Amino acid sequence: MSRVSYVNGEYLDYNFAKVHIEDRGYQFADGIYEVFSVIEGKIVDYDGHINRLFRSLSEIEIKSPIHKKSYYFHIKNIINKNLINNGLIYLQVTRGVASRDFKFPKNTKGSLVIIGKTIHSENYEKAFNKGIQVKIEKDLRWKRVDIKTINLLAPVLAKESAAKHNCEEAWLIDQDGFITEGSSSTAWILKSNTLYTTPLSNSILKGITRQTLIRGLKNNNLKLMEKRFNIKDIKASDEAFITSATQYVMPVIRVDNFRIGNGKPGKYAEIFRKVYMEAVKLS
Repeated sequence: MSRVSYVNGEYLDYNFAKVHIEDRGYQFADGIYEVFSVIEGKIVDYDGHINRLFRSLSEIEIKSPIHKKSYYFHIKNIINKNLINNGLIYLQVTRGVASRDFKFPKNTKGSLVIIGKTIHSENYEKAFNKGIQVKIEKDLRWKRVDIKTINLLAPVLAKESAAKHNCEEAWLIDQDGFITEGSSSTAWILKSNTLYTTPLSNSILKGITRQTLIRGLKNNNLKLMEKRFNIKDIKASDEAFITSATQYVMPVIRVDNFRIGNGKPGKYAEIFRKVYMEAVKLS
């Protein structure tokens, strides 16, 4: 069976789904997106993702092309039509189609695209059991990273550089020498049984997986400190992790050329994953 996508009101064969050449997302990266994880056919943290979507839309003054309640209906349809048990949903909203002009167009309806993809759970398990490697890259992104924009060139370049060094993720470092976050994830380190992550600001994205893990940590009385950390702190850490909608909780075993702990996923990896899975809300 061929994959099915949703494009501006129509369910279309994935291979024939198209957007207009003057869509402002294509020409200006003038749009936002969300990625929803699907576990056993259910949407993970739906409310958190949809609320962040509408916040991002508001921040760049795009009117949603459909009613807020309709997103759930279409996402579920994509899950069902593509027979997704475990996987992800990519959803993108742009300002729409208009003759190329930097200024906002008048009376243009936003464009909405929804794509579904199956990801086999054994791929995650294999990566989790092995752990991943991370490369540190300069944070070259714009100053409103709290908006989940489709302007992703800087993270793309960071991720590509990491891949060329046989790393699965890049951690971005600011001009003061502190880690902001991963190119597509939240960064964490563990030291003396306390988990550290960068405090929320315009310099990082308010990760939904991040928030769910924090809720789980608090429910289980596990120690958390939202505090910036640098390379020296990473070298002194006992364990390290990333979180994201597609990686859940993933142990980091090496950053650049130095090993984390004994170079294998530590005892807290399974603890934090369990805490996250217990805290996650399935819709």
